Amino acid sequence: MAQLKEGTKAPAFSLLDQSGIKHSLKDYVGKWLLIYFYPKDSTPGCTIEACAIRDSFDNFKKSKITVLGVSIDSIASHEKFAKKFKLPFPLLADTDKKMVEAYGVWGEKKFMGRKYMGISRMSFLINPKGKIAKIYSEVKPKDHAGQVLSDHKSI
Repeated sequence: MAQLKEGTKAPAFSLLDQSGIKHSLKDYVGKWLLIYFYPKDSTPGCTIEACAIRDSFDNFKKSKITVLGVSIDSIASHEKFAKKFKLPFPLLADTDKKMVEAYGVWGEKKFMGRKYMGISRMSFLINPKGKIAKIYSEVKPKDHAGQVLSDHKSI
């Protein structure tokens, strides 16, 4: 699992979103970018986090922060999730797990004594030069959007 640090260059990626549109890191040079990784579409915590970002989306736009959600779910799953909850931002489908591995969010997890491989709920705020400005390794779904917006003001 990669161990990224604040101040280092963000790993490159190129993935399709729920509408089949390709997104690459190079598309966001010169812009602030929040990449948030989440375990699974339509699960309770992931829905709370996505809807909290949705509800704060005007503030993200005012702060000129582009938002990309990423999980290993399919494009079709992302499309259904985005439509059901009216998500106004792209959800990238990392079905081959290259991006989650590059960002170090794919690994062993434990739940009720059972071990399995999955995505850790983490986010990366990328500055306009493509460097990691802030890593969020302890994400609380309900509070995350506000935390990012607050941090962005102080960076």
